[in-house]
Parts: sequence; C-alpha cells; structure tokens
Amino acid sequence: MKLLTTLCAMALLSPGLTRDATGAKQPNIVLIFIDDMGWGDFSCFGNKLTGTPNIDRMAKEGIRFEQFYVNSPICSPSRTAISTGHYPQRWKITSYLSNRDHNEKRGMAQWLDPKAPMLARSLKQAGYSTGHFGKWHMGGQRNVDDAPAITSYGFEESLTNFEGMGPKLLPLTLKPGQDPQKPGRIWGDAARLGKGVRWMQRSQITGGFIDEAMPFIRKALKADKPFYINLWPDDVHSPFWPPVDKWADGKRGLYHSVLQAMDHQLGKLFKLISGDPKLRDNTLVLICSDNGPEKGAGSAGPFRGFKTHLYEGGVRSSLIAWGPGLLTRQNHVNRDSIFSAVDLVPTLLDITGSPHPKGANYDGESLPGTLLGKSDASRKAPIYFRRPPDRDAYYGDNDLPDLAVRDGKWKFLCEYDGTEPELFDLVKDRGETSNIAGQNAELVAKFTRACIAWHQSLPPDNGPQLANNVRKPTGKPVKK
Repeated sequence: MKLLTTLCAMALLSPGLTRDATGAKQPNIVLIFIDDMGWGDFSCFGNKLTGTPNIDRMAKEGIRFEQFYVNSPICSPSRTAISTGHYPQRWKITSYLSNRDHNEKRGMAQWLDPKAPMLARSLKQAGYSTGHFGKWHMGGQRNVDDAPAITSYGFEESLTNFEGMGPKLLPLTLKPGQDPQKPGRIWGDAARLGKGVRWMQRSQITGGFIDEAMPFIRKALKADKPFYINLWPDDVHSPFWPPVDKWADGKRGLYHSVLQAMDHQLGKLFKLISGDPKLRDNTLVLICSDNGPEKGAGSAGPFRGFKTHLYEGGVRSSLIAWGPGLLTRQNHVNRDSIFSAVDLVPTLLDITGSPHPKGANYDGESLPGTLLGKSDASRKAPIYFRRPPDRDAYYGDNDLPDLAVRDGKWKFLCEYDGTEPELFDLVKDRGETSNIAGQNAELVAKFTRACIAWHQSLPPDNGPQLANNVRKPTGKPVKK
C-alpha cells in the first residue's frame, strides 16, 4: 500500500521529467519565507509605491495564490507550522521565542522539540540534500543558549542570523554620512550561539545567505541529488537598514528601500535556477511571508490588521509558486483555493514521492494538484488560529480576538470563552469591515463551539492569564 501511495504521488509530477527505475525524478524545493512582509508588498500583489521586479518575474512564470494563510500572525509559531505540518500550539510555540523567563511566563517551550515531524528530515531520509539559510527563530536566542543546533532538525548545512544555534551572519549597520570604516553592530551577543560567525552589512545579508545557498545547490546538482533549501530573509523585519545610497525618509520609506534591496539580491538566486535547464525544469520555488506587516511599514493590501492580529492582514500571505517544468499554469492567479502553511508539508512530501513519517498525524492536508496548478481545490477542514499569548492588545487595539477560524467564505473570531463574536463574509467583505454575527445566530453558535473545541484540544499557553481584560460572563470587558 505504501508503494502504491508513493507511486501515485510521483505520478503527479510533470510528464516532461526524466524517470528512472524508482519512478519519477524527485524535484528540488526552494522555500523563501520572508519576515514580516505584508500581503500587498509585492508589486504583483498590488504595491504601486515600489517595484519587486525579480519576484514579479517569478510570479509571471508561475502561480499567485490569493487565499493562502500562515498559521500564526507572528514569527516563531508561523515557522513551526510551515516546518512541521502541525498547528504550532502542538509544540507549545505560540509567540516569538524570547529569553528564558519570558518564554516561561507565556507558557511556551524554549525551543521546537527536535522530535517534531520536520519536512527537512523527511526529505533528507528520502535522499535529499537539505540546507537552511536565513532566519530560524525556533530555538537558540537571547539567553537560551542550550537549544539544539539547526542541523538537529534534518538539515545537513545551516547558516542563520542572531536567532538560531550554529554558524551565522551578524549585521553591521551604516547610515548616510557615517564613516564606512566604523559601522555599527547589532545583536552582537548572539556571537556566542554557535561557532562560525561573520559580520556583514545588514543591507546585504540576504545576499550573504544566497552566496551560501548557491554552492550548496551546485554541489547537490553535481552529485545528482535533489535538494531542499530554506532561504528565509529577515531584512524586511525592523530595524530597517537599506543600502546607504538607497536611504529614504520615514519607516515606510526605509521599508520599501529594504524590500527593493532584498528583491535585487534574490535575483541572483533566481538567475541561477532559471538559467540552468536541469534546475529550471525540475525545481519548485515557493515564496511567501511568515506573517503580516509591522504597522506603518509594509502593506496588508485590502485586508484589516497587521502582524500579531488574527484578522486577515495578520495571517493571509502572498504565496507565489514557480516551476516551469512542474506547474501546469503560468502567469495564473488562483483566487479560489483556500489552504495554509500546514498543508505545504504533506503536499511537498507527496509531490516529491517521499514517505510521511509514522505517527505524524498532520494538521495539514495534501493538495498537490492545487500547488502545481492542476486544480483550484481547497483544504476540506477549516483553518484555526489562536492569538499569541502576549498580544491581547497591540497596535492600538486593546482587546484583540483570542481565537479565529476560516471556513469556506466565513471568517469567525471570538474570545477564549466564545464571547464577543465577529463574523464576516469574506466573499462580500474581505476587509472585515461589517460584523454580521448579530444576524447569524446559528453560524455563530456553530463556529463558537468549533473554535473552543479546537482550542481546548491543544496544549494551553498563558494567554488567558496575560489577557488585557478580565471579562464578565456577559462578555463585556472590565479593565483591570
């Protein structure tokens, strides 16, 4: 049965790929996961203030997905979800990993358990070369210096920033008029979190990660091995340090300059992959963001909310899939398929013909036809969300919803106890401007039960204890 499943998965690959005695050739996977970038920040997703020509070119040759979600509005849990295929609450990573006391106060783990069903490990066991280049933030930061190395999670090589164990690039900073021989340094204490530290301008660090990823790709190609790499840039996360000659005014101006610089640096990687027929015909590149934008910096496009919010602006991500030899569509916009980051793990395992690890019990669903452009299907199960425990109030909202679910056209949000319901029809109101909970009692009751049941089925964090408000049974908040 397992052999039949694997062969069926391999049959999903493009018929143009060469085949050997074991079945279809395994495609290469590149996952570009950008830190704190909004849904509307790529110019191909509507940004008219600045251009992202290299990413736009990938979109033109591929598929843009408009209803793709990440599984948390903040970095560490979002990264956990896309790496494991599980809701991050299963691993008690529900907000950004911080210092030891702060993690404990919020009821969180100190790092991702290496026993988690990592996509990288599954692909490595299936014969892939695996590398991580860029931000990690799933363990090893601040005073948490006993976390596992990134290579403990199925990666053969790694190069990270200040939030991960192992070799790293640390940022130098330079402003206009500053002596280039005397740059600033930030996050310098992270040098103790792994041997092999190099310093380079923050404005060039994405290029530094790419300069490590490219030899890794060439090495795998020479060895005739498929590869999986994470390329996870962090330069569009504040503080913003664009190149000195691209300096701009204000937070948004600096952000756009950094975004353009990142796009320019990514162009080198895209040129390598698209310019080599062996890579171009057998590589799937996925590009998206880990959560919504910082307020005042990036743009969530037409959506309400920002990073840390369960509204669409915090959790909807602009996904681009590129792979001319794998996708059945080019320059296509998929406006219908509703799926999320947890779905990518089982989907990619099936696309590559790789076995699912025993007992993984993914929260994600396998949707290879959707990702490769053969179908507009959505995941069958709803997508659930829980807010970070320390983010009941943020960006001016003093009482953010605790739980949320996306189910078909409906988006529902409420408190932990089901009070203060908000219901939106995203077909008619994708900006979540008109709460119609009062006119839909049956739907509210259904979604309330579902959200609470999902929430209670997962390990708790200290969100209720850290709530900004103590609520009466009526659901009306009373300030502490």
